[in-house]
Amino acid sequence: MIKAADLPDTLAVFPLPGALLLPRARLPLHIFEPRYLQMFEDALKTRERLIGMIQPCPGKEGADALHRIGCAGRITQFSETEDGRYMITLSGVSRFRMDCEVSGFTPYRRCSVLWSGFDRDLGRTEDDARFDRVAFMDLLERFLDARSLSADWDALKEADEELLINSLSMMLDFEPEDKQALLEAPCLATRRETLTTLIEFALRGGTHEEILQ
Repeated sequence: MIKAADLPDTLAVFPLPGALLLPRARLPLHIFEPRYLQMFEDALKTRERLIGMIQPCPGKEGADALHRIGCAGRITQFSETEDGRYMITLSGVSRFRMDCEVSGFTPYRRCSVLWSGFDRDLGRTEDDARFDRVAFMDLLERFLDARSLSADWDALKEADEELLINSLSMMLDFEPEDKQALLEAPCLATRRETLTTLIEFALRGGTHEEILQ
């Protein structure tokens, strides 16, 4: 397990719209662009093997702007294809706050990052004492039925609260700004409330702009 003292001050970042990584969750990625292949190979040479997932934030500070908060993941699995691409798995370690972008000679982007404020990410699995699983699963079933999507209901019913909420936050098809709101939720209960709101608005045919109001 990575400790707070092991977290680096500078992190390679992978800006990918709609791709959400959360602490203690796993994100599969397909790496094929040359700059990100280099990023992956460089990360493997470090002790922590960390890559920072972060959402682009176009239109606010320029075309290449990034959101301030992302989540670092440790490379825990990878396989190489015959044509030199990689299928990798990142295991979420901790969220971070971007301080500033670091210039250098790498083809990928690197940022100076701050880890303070996210202490719970390195702790134990979170609980949600007010989670009504029966009501939530009913809402989820209606949401998936409306989109003609299937699910492994046995696995969902057996999953613990954090795994269930975080996995759905990562997997369900919401707008990038909605994904960012899920990432920035300060605790599991707040993330569950945000996720519930997003699902309810989607079922009513609400828009992303209405959710933000």
